[in-house]
Amino acid sequence: MSIEREAGRAPRVHIVGIGDDGVEGMTMQARRLLEEAEVLLGPEGCTALVPPAIAGRLEAATGLDDLVERIERHAGKRVVVLASGDPLFYGTARYVCGRLGKDRFEVVPHVSSMQLAFARVKEGWEEAFLATLSGQSIERVIDRVRTSDTVGLFTSDEWPPSAVARALLDEGIDSFQAYVCENLGSPDERVTQGSLADIARDSFGPLNVMILVRQSRAPVPAGQAGTRLFGNPDDCFLQSRPKRGLLTPAEVRSLALAELGLGESSVVWDVGAGSGSVALEAARIARQGVVHAIEMDPDDHRLIIANAERFGVTNLVAVLGRAPEAWASLPDPDAVYVGGSGRDVAMLCEEAWKRLKPGGRLVTACNSIENLAAVHALLRARSSDTAHWLVTIARGIEQLDRIRFESLNPVFLIAATKP
Repeated sequence: MSIEREAGRAPRVHIVGIGDDGVEGMTMQARRLLEEAEVLLGPEGCTALVPPAIAGRLEAATGLDDLVERIERHAGKRVVVLASGDPLFYGTARYVCGRLGKDRFEVVPHVSSMQLAFARVKEGWEEAFLATLSGQSIERVIDRVRTSDTVGLFTSDEWPPSAVARALLDEGIDSFQAYVCENLGSPDERVTQGSLADIARDSFGPLNVMILVRQSRAPVPAGQAGTRLFGNPDDCFLQSRPKRGLLTPAEVRSLALAELGLGESSVVWDVGAGSGSVALEAARIARQGVVHAIEMDPDDHRLIIANAERFGVTNLVAVLGRAPEAWASLPDPDAVYVGGSGRDVAMLCEEAWKRLKPGGRLVTACNSIENLAAVHALLRARSSDTAHWLVTIARGIEQLDRIRFESLNPVFLIAATKP
């Protein structure tokens, strides 16, 4: 595609991505745009990436504000802006489009260095936590790394890979395989692989991307899987891959635990416990009592036991079986939590209510209108102390220097006290 003027309109500004391999790694379309440009703008570092004939026409911009001024100064001409990698991934295109309007621009991306880094280590990055360490608190990044399986970091002069590795080790985080990918796409490209301890002892060039991949069988010290008494991040809990993300979200879990009204010596049932997130945190609160996590899926039952070891919880009993038969021999509970994903929620609540001690609390989380209506009718007929919530949560997700909100599925929460 060549640059053409539309009738009555100035030509659009093209923002073209370029890698460390220069024009050799560009598409024919991108090369043609460079050759036909009347004005070529970009950072000084791009001079060495293009042929001398093109480099001689490059106006070096000293920063994003200077770039915007130069684009305005050359309005009406065929302007091409060179940017590193994918211009929309690391800020250049997004910044100038935000300042001057999207309609004035066309973006021709190159492969970003982040994408190249993940390709070099042969890891997927669709669910990775991505961040730049320039101008961002290392503590905030470490908090996200702690609960992530895969991480991609643009390091900085202040936080090179060795310093990042030392900071993670200082926080007791050592369960990652680390990769440092330097000078990606250039002849002197290098990928270094090792433990965080290995990376902490090494030194690297300034142009690098750091990839962290959690080791699948890394040991977790007892009692250190979650630092909070309750409301720990969802990723602190081991989950089976096909069901991953189906456990009670931290925000709903926190509200449910508060409404259970637990004491130090409470006897608790978690019915349909899944991987055991509610039961585990209930056991931390009722540390002198006992929590029975009732689950009929053998794989999830094993996960409950593994999570209890992971969290250092000793007062949790994992019960394998189908309710209500599975609780026949259990002591009467002071509090019951019933998961609300199945069709038998109302029946389970009714049977659990019979065993609940007077003054005890029953809480259930329903994910359908039908379950809500059935449980509401049941509990309203048995207790004058009932409460209902529609819990809608949107979590902020950071991607580099932007934030977006990702909504969780709405949940109906119901709580009642037995007279």
